Amino acid sequence: MATLPHVPEPVSPGMLGILVHGSNHFIVRGPMPSRSDALALVRHWSVIRIGQPTPPELECWRISSKEYRENLAWAVLVPGDDDISPAVSQLLKELSERGIVIHEFSP
Repeated sequence: MATLPHVPEPVSPGMLGILVHGSNHFIVRGPMPSRSDALALVRHWSVIRIGQPTPPELECWRISSKEYRENLAWAVLVPGDDDISPAVSQLLKELSERGIVIHEFSP
């Protein structure tokens, strides 16, 4: 039995981006978060909480595992303990070359 390739759901303009936290990153469906929301998302997604619900104020964002890099519309950096990986650095460079502003939020 053949399997069909995964086709991501359509994305509304501006509703897909990357949230980078040190050496970790998340491809995120939702609007670009504010500084406080980005910090809350990083805290929420960086610690495994089995069975814990997403706080209501963070429900408009979700991690997506299969997306096209051409659809990324925003990028947010939140400093972490580690350096950004070379692959994510390259992706951020490509986004910047496409005219996407890389927003850096302090912790």
